[in-house]
Amino acid sequence: MPKRKVIIMGAAGRDFHNFNVFFRNNPDFEVVAFTAAQLPEIAGRRYPPELAGPNYPNGIPILDEKDLPRLIKEHNVDLVVLAYSDLSFDYVMERASIVNAAGASFMLLGPKDTMIKSEKPVIAVTATRTGAGKSTVSRKLGKILRGMGIKIVAVRHPMPYGDLSKQIVQRFATYDDLEKHKVTFEEREEYEHWIDNGFVVYAGVDYEKILREAEKESDIVIWDGGNNDWSFYTSDKMLYITVADALRPGHELGYWPGSVNVRLADVVVVNKVVEARYEDIEEVVNNVRRVNPGAKIVLGASVIRVDRPDLIEGKKVLVVEDGPTVTHGEMSFAAGYLAARKYGGEIVDPREFAVGDIARAFEVYPHMREVVPTLGYSDREKGELEETIKNAVEKGGVEAIVAGTPIDLGKLIKVDVPIVRVYYELDEIGEPTLEDIIKEYIEKHNIK
Repeated sequence: MPKRKVIIMGAAGRDFHNFNVFFRNNPDFEVVAFTAAQLPEIAGRRYPPELAGPNYPNGIPILDEKDLPRLIKEHNVDLVVLAYSDLSFDYVMERASIVNAAGASFMLLGPKDTMIKSEKPVIAVTATRTGAGKSTVSRKLGKILRGMGIKIVAVRHPMPYGDLSKQIVQRFATYDDLEKHKVTFEEREEYEHWIDNGFVVYAGVDYEKILREAEKESDIVIWDGGNNDWSFYTSDKMLYITVADALRPGHELGYWPGSVNVRLADVVVVNKVVEARYEDIEEVVNNVRRVNPGAKIVLGASVIRVDRPDLIEGKKVLVVEDGPTVTHGEMSFAAGYLAARKYGGEIVDPREFAVGDIARAFEVYPHMREVVPTLGYSDREKGELEETIKNAVEKGGVEAIVAGTPIDLGKLIKVDVPIVRVYYELDEIGEPTLEDIIKEYIEKHNIK
């Protein structure tokens, strides 16, 4: 039988993982291309031979998703696999319709075919949408476990936007490691908080190799999810935590693959309950109970802390937010905006000052109006972010930058006004708490 020809639709993450664990050594399939969406400047590369394996001596091209119908016909493709996340059900089925109309079959690979089994206990932190607050939950878990004398290592969902052959396994323990690996702004947003709190975090492209390295220096592996993807790892001693967003009621059942996470969860943290309306919290809780009645529900609040609130009060401020949260995450604001409002800043509309991809982001994501997303996937984009901020300072009279992004923006851009950092941590409201759940998990599995 001839091999079935495959295209994998992705965004430089889940797509590569699905290839590695399901297609790389599979004699029944030939992957002719990856397609790229969501993020700029990831198309036009190749998945390198050292990652693609002996069946692909020339590697695999990464092409633009907009050309998918043509590619299906040109390569006589049999099967298209969707392998990226944070997608509405309408979006997923629209892509399925495009693929079917071009003559190919459409596939979503599931956890059984894509999870790698760990020899160590695994605690997975996933979400219903990007920007739900996974990092605050993961970080709190790390601190709870460290307080119990248990060593954890975090493994972060992939974000390999550079030279893939140099990103097979990446270990981050210091800021020097961030410079060594030439990480993007988005990567910094996910790695810096682990480093700041004294933890090691791994990431990269080959997640079996990454797992085996992480296992060597941990008692428990924490899977730190990205977007609303499910965990790449499983274990006989598994605790699956999903973070739902009370500010986006209904999304927990209407977005893929976040709705999978709700159903897989042992614990659902309904986050941002302080900012949300009671009826929205109730809707999220009821939706979770309807599809996963056995899950424990924790009510959480993302508590905002600002290092210098006096620099916000009465000042004209520019708000800079975590990029994915306010772009494809569809949030019009995040922690920086809330802090600016709380402390009485006059928020400046950034749109007239935006350049390059920052300006294009406002066109693609019209729900963004009063915040700047931290796009920085290339040196060019980093320069455009800095130019946008400088324009707002010089032409818009901005007196301070309110940075809701987790990265230390002052280390990466140079501006003539102060940068006020916004931090947020998880507080639980009522019981059970995460510490209660972790203690029960540790006792159940006799983890020492």
